[in-house]
Amino acid sequence: MKKMMAAVLAAAMVLSLAACGGKKEDDQKYVGVSMPTQSTQRWNQDGANMKTMLEEAGYKVDLQYAEDVVETQVSQIENMITKGVDVLVVAPVEASSLSDVIDKAAKAEIPVISYDRLIMNTENLSYYATFDNFEVGVLQANFLVENLGLENGAGPFNIEVFGGDPGDNNAFFFYDGAMSVLQPYVDQGKLVIKSGQVGMDVCGILNWDVAATQARMDNLLTSNYSDGSRVDAVLCPTDLQSYGIISSLKNSGYGTESLPLPLITGQDAETAAVKSIIADELSMTIFKDTRALAKKVVEMVDAILKGETAETNDSSTYNNGVKVVDSYLLKPVVVTKDNYENVLIDSGYYTADQLK
Repeated sequence: MKKMMAAVLAAAMVLSLAACGGKKEDDQKYVGVSMPTQSTQRWNQDGANMKTMLEEAGYKVDLQYAEDVVETQVSQIENMITKGVDVLVVAPVEASSLSDVIDKAAKAEIPVISYDRLIMNTENLSYYATFDNFEVGVLQANFLVENLGLENGAGPFNIEVFGGDPGDNNAFFFYDGAMSVLQPYVDQGKLVIKSGQVGMDVCGILNWDVAATQARMDNLLTSNYSDGSRVDAVLCPTDLQSYGIISSLKNSGYGTESLPLPLITGQDAETAAVKSIIADELSMTIFKDTRALAKKVVEMVDAILKGETAETNDSSTYNNGVKVVDSYLLKPVVVTKDNYENVLIDSGYYTADQLK
């Protein structure tokens, strides 16, 4: 009888443990992460960092890339809603095209965090995590001002201006930040935009496209610099676009001892861009540590699922057309040939071999 009771108790314990194990699995929170594309290094790193950190924090993760197709992203988010994710983290392909699907998430009581790019025209955003995008433009412009010697009265210099994707709210912050620094020098005649092309309506490049950027640079050179004058600086918002600008300039004879490349700005610290800086082609880039951004988003997810208020440091800047979204802004960092080892290698973001 005692042996039978012991066997029954042992079986009950096994069933109890199994039930506990099943409950733990059922209770694991589920986070859907929607990224715009795998075609650029930057978004690959963002997605990988996000997935790793969320999983390390104990979450189940569904990571999807939309390959820059709005309809694909909408479908992927709808599938995540159907699967019953507890939180959505979304970096939009096109900022103004997701309001309907985000509203569907709200009806399913799924909180949404907008990641790096602000989702427009919906009240159903819990938080926005990004870098200080206005400051990105300020840093790019300050680099040009300092290296041209404008503060010391040098000039005039010829400059051409590029913008990012007009469908991305961040592009306007980059542009406005840069022009807040550069415009006074334009007004003084110390910076000359020979093409006369200013404003995101003419300087913006749809989808940050490299080929379109290169084509515009080709046209600027042909139309405005065939008289023997030279370009001294190019305000370029991203590394991706800088590749097209550099190709155009080199095809036009720049990059030689007699006609060196102008100062060119970038952003994202892609490996190809850092190599270009080391090779004295691209002048600088802006480093946005995606590890830090992913960490901040994990903290936001934790707070939401605990019913707490997440830490933010900006509640006035980012208006998505319906509401001002509580945001956390991280600080961008300038990277040049002089400091790339300290900023990128010593921090563990890249290895020395990756930049060879």
